[in-house]
Amino acid sequence: MSALGETARSVHFVAIGGTGMGSLAGLLHARGLRVTGSDDQLYPPMSTLLEGWGIPIHEGFSADHITTADPDLVVIGNAVRPENPEARAAIDEGYAYRSFSDALYELAIAGKHSVVVSGTHGKTTTTSLLGSLLLRTGRDPSLLVGGHALDFDGSFREGAGEHFVVEGDEYDTAFFDKTPKFLHYFPRTLVITSVEFDHADIYRDLEHVKDAFRALVRQMPGDGVIVAATGHPGVRDVVADAPCRLIGYGVGDAAGDLDVRASDLEADERGTHFTLAWHGGATLRGTAPLFGAHNVENAVAALAAAGALGVAPEEALAALPAFRGVRRRLEVRGTAGGVTVIDDFAHHPTAVRATLAAVRARYPGRRIVAIFEPRTNTSRRAVFQRDYAAAFDDADRVVVRVVADAPIYSATGEVTERFSADALAADLTARGVEATALPDVDAIVARVAADARPGDVAVVMSNGDFGGVWGKLLDALA
Repeated sequence: MSALGETARSVHFVAIGGTGMGSLAGLLHARGLRVTGSDDQLYPPMSTLLEGWGIPIHEGFSADHITTADPDLVVIGNAVRPENPEARAAIDEGYAYRSFSDALYELAIAGKHSVVVSGTHGKTTTTSLLGSLLLRTGRDPSLLVGGHALDFDGSFREGAGEHFVVEGDEYDTAFFDKTPKFLHYFPRTLVITSVEFDHADIYRDLEHVKDAFRALVRQMPGDGVIVAATGHPGVRDVVADAPCRLIGYGVGDAAGDLDVRASDLEADERGTHFTLAWHGGATLRGTAPLFGAHNVENAVAALAAAGALGVAPEEALAALPAFRGVRRRLEVRGTAGGVTVIDDFAHHPTAVRATLAAVRARYPGRRIVAIFEPRTNTSRRAVFQRDYAAAFDDADRVVVRVVADAPIYSATGEVTERFSADALAADLTARGVEATALPDVDAIVARVAADARPGDVAVVMSNGDFGGVWGKLLDALA
């Protein structure tokens, strides 16, 4: 543990409501530290979790929150702007302060074997899978993940084992540190699931994103291990000059010389069965309690990484079927009126396509109704307008939310072209998919409920709470 980890007894979090910030707050509170925090607005599930842990939270920001708490350390989230009064008080009054990423490393990861799961897609599921495999095979890992992992009943765990498994993303760290967050975790074992263009608010183009991942790869120690989905061209590109051992993994006929590969995928009510080819030797049969080729690929990533950490493939495959999943990743919220309602985090067009393909595999022959909210700084631009049109091919009907023309944060230049829900609906209709664009959550619920029939599967996709649309839909269907 770092010196800061040994001396800090009280910590204040500025913008505590983010998944990472709230999770670290919970971990430190569980250790017995005095933890306080503040945020503009708090939403479930993090608001509920913080309240349950008994962490006092201020609504709104004020310099008084810092001086009253008088903490040993102030943690400043990456959503905080330079003019935030608490951030200014911490800096101007001479308090020790850190970004979330540096605080996480110094207070929790330092002294452990850092296992970082990175990539445009699949980070949360793969991090949870790997943590579950290590736990179920007796390794007692620590973990922090950007979602609610059901195996851990939350987003963090502090174990006595040598490994700390953490989800690492490429977003910038803080207003005073514009480097990617994952550079601050110093992995000894690194997983790269995918590299695509995203976060258009801070990255100019795909090459700019790749540069961030190349920096992460260059940072790896010579005795480290990179587990990478080298069947994907973006991943192959960034690991081309890896300074350490490289393990390539993938699914099916993906290009590349893969060390660990899954093939012969077959889905049934228990999940997806597959054949695992292991480092040119054993061929084993396994079952992931997940659906969709992308989720099998996440499972293969976790299996390959666990193998690099000393877990035999037979041992890991035996533990895999017990994985309970992650909330908001193909989570079945309920069934009403014969309609199954699923909640998913998908928002990037690649994730939308993969999610709907997984639903099609899980519910063959049933009508799929996709309900999509373009909410991120990237999806509200026109950058993926055409890509979205091809992402809904597995849906029978699509309802797109028209998002208000609120300002779009951008560090890459003025946003001149915005995503159009109406244009997407028109493009989908031209492709033979019945589609509608509506601005109001209640209108969306009314439309879907009116058109619903028993056997339908409604898939809600957004990286936000979408106005509680899935709950309202279940009520309307009931």
